[in-house]
Amino acid sequence: MLDFTLTPEQAELRAQAHDFAVNVMRPVARHYDNTGEWATPVYNKAWDLGFLQALVPKSCGGPGKTQVEEALVCEELAWGCGGLYTSIMANGLGITPILIAGSDDQKKQWLTKLVEAPVFAAFSLSEPNAGSDAGGMTCRAELKGDKYIINGTKCYCTNGGYADFYTLFASTNPDKGARGTSCIVVPRDTPGLKIGKALDKMGQRASNQVELHFENAEVPAANLLGKEGMGFIIAMKTLDQTRAAVAAGGVGVARAAFEIALDYAKTRIQFGQPIFSNQAISFMLADMSKKIEASRLLTWQAAWMTDNNIKNSKQSAIAKTFATDTAMEVSTDAVQILGGNGYSRDFLVEKCMRDAKLLQIYEGTNQIQRLVIAKEIQQGN
Repeated sequence: MLDFTLTPEQAELRAQAHDFAVNVMRPVARHYDNTGEWATPVYNKAWDLGFLQALVPKSCGGPGKTQVEEALVCEELAWGCGGLYTSIMANGLGITPILIAGSDDQKKQWLTKLVEAPVFAAFSLSEPNAGSDAGGMTCRAELKGDKYIINGTKCYCTNGGYADFYTLFASTNPDKGARGTSCIVVPRDTPGLKIGKALDKMGQRASNQVELHFENAEVPAANLLGKEGMGFIIAMKTLDQTRAAVAAGGVGVARAAFEIALDYAKTRIQFGQPIFSNQAISFMLADMSKKIEASRLLTWQAAWMTDNNIKNSKQSAIAKTFATDTAMEVSTDAVQILGGNGYSRDFLVEKCMRDAKLLQIYEGTNQIQRLVIAKEIQQGN
């Protein structure tokens, strides 16, 4: 028998996250969107509540939240601000390779950092010439004695300008292509690591994305996660797990835009009646509502499958694609419903629209997600 009832603890967590979004994120969302500044006060409060380190297991002193609980939190945070949400959510992305492939000692070494202070981790996979084609990366990690010597450039590294450490994917055997990729934890203070300037973005301007430049950067060989050549597998397993949090972000952004559009349609009077009375408008809102509800259920399914150790490559790709496409569609329609006001910064829907676009791009574009889905259904999954 299916049961979608949240436990009392989960309901309380969701309410706590919504309260945080209302009272901490929304009042400053426009400021950080305008300035692109790093929102230290927001992140410190998120850490106080356990959101920043939510996925750190209890064995390392963390909250040990499930993926379903992470999805509940992420929906509310994205409702508050798409950019601030991304910075918080990406901490879970950054540590997931360690959760998947790290030894007990490595987990304690790196994950306890997030429990002791509001620090950040960053996931570093993309390169200027290897985005969706992760197997085509050229960043090289060469083993010499008890150290890896790293050379190359990474890009679009979320939280990269402020991270304490990076889960870096680099080629340790270029002749093997994707099967020659490995994952290595790189501390921020590694000699030879230079952090580039922050990307100036259309939306999610409160989040931080940078290039990382490695010039003979030396990292202890003990920082290798798993074995050499396992990097691509670790990356794919990571994304299978974390796509639910991105899907939840899509639900949150869509819900924010929908609520504003619904309230506006009920109160905006034209030709002597609220514009909601026009079928053209009410049907748009009905479609928004149904897609948000479907997105949430797909998100919960993908997260639940991770929590229950069920392979979810197809389901997580479906959830991510459907929910983030919904966020883009709903926010665009919300701008249309508000008309000229929707295009104005006086209302939040234009920000929702800009923030939604990046959700369709990061952690695998939605075109790549469709390739994943197609491959899975071809194999009968």
